[in-house]
Amino acid sequence: MTDFRKVTETFSVSPQIAVSDVARVKAEGFRMIINNRPDGESPDQPPGAAIEAEALALGLAYRHVPVMGRPTAEEIAAVRAAVDSVNGKVLAYCRSGTRSINAWALGQTALDRGTLVALGANAGYDLAGVLPA
Repeated sequence: MTDFRKVTETFSVSPQIAVSDVARVKAEGFRMIINNRPDGESPDQPPGAAIEAEALALGLAYRHVPVMGRPTAEEIAAVRAAVDSVNGKVLAYCRSGTRSINAWALGQTALDRGTLVALGANAGYDLAGVLPA
């Protein structure tokens, strides 16, 4: 079972999900899936279009914001806009969840660095080296 890691009440991250995980995403009350993984990154990864089709069939919003390494300003803005467009819970995923939480955290302006680092640590990610001091 894929590990959904709660960061805040409305934002969680996950390693790669499968098409079969989308029903669980819906059942756990998420309203949107953000895919931060570029298609074709790994031969065993399901196509984003397959996850998108299942999400849309189940009434979930879906955004594809591929992040290759450290998120760019455009990717950070796209993740923030996607999260802000939904009234409810969002699940973002990539290979390990790291790019997803990094892109989200770098776009947060209402939370201070210490709070973001603590939220990351609680979810199993080290944001200390990603966030500006």
